[in-house]
Order: sequence, then structure tokens, then C-alpha cells
Amino acid sequence: MTAFDTNILIYSCDLSDSRRQRIALEILAAAEDGVLLWQVAAEFVAASRKLSAQGFTPAHAWARFARFQERASAHYPVGESLRPCANIARTSLSFWDAMIIGACIDCGVDLLYSEDLPGRTHIESLRIENPFT
Repeated sequence: MTAFDTNILIYSCDLSDSRRQRIALEILAAAEDGVLLWQVAAEFVAASRKLSAQGFTPAHAWARFARFQERASAHYPVGESLRPCANIARTSLSFWDAMIIGACIDCGVDLLYSEDLPGRTHIESLRIENPFT
């Protein structure tokens, strides 16, 4: 299974960088086994405000979010699923990055696309790839 960090979703909507937008759109289109993490979904809606100068409104964000949900299965943290995050956070990751990594591991994701984890290619069973380098 494949998961996407928030930046992949944002770049898919960002008209200011056509190269990143093209890459993000290609990744999202190719992921037949995509997982939409709850945290990433929430961050996308909040971070999409940065695109308001391009005319991207909250209504656009919610509509795009609905399309992401059609293409990827949603994963919501429940019960014990947050427990691994404490151990992962001890590896010098931010709390929020540890939450994403932990959620990926919890739901069996084997590939995470993100540009926010430079120098990291694997954490436990999870492979991390920056598609923009």
C-alpha cells in the first residue's frame, strides 16, 4: 500500500510549480492501493489556505478532499494505533512526522511519498521516497 504526506496533496493543487504538480498528480493517479491518513487529510484542508492567492478556496479544498477519498482508502487512528508513535518520535522526528510514520506502519503501508523526511529512506517496515529529488 502507498501513502502520501500532505505536501504531495498540496502540490497536486498548486499551480505555482508545474513540475511538482505534475509529479504529485502522477503519483496520485498511479497509486491503485493508496491510503489517505486522517492526519494528512486534516493537514491538507488546513494547508490549502496557502493556495488562496491562486483562487483555491475552502470549497475547492473540500471538493479535492472528496476526490482523494474516492481514490484512496481512509485510515483513522483508533485505540492502540497511536502507541508506536512514541517510539518512532524518539528517533529525532517531529511529533507530527512520527504520527504519520506510525499510522503508515499501523495500517500496513509499505511506501510513503514525502519530501519532509530528508535522509530517511526506511523506518521499520516503511520505505520513504521523496519524489521531487
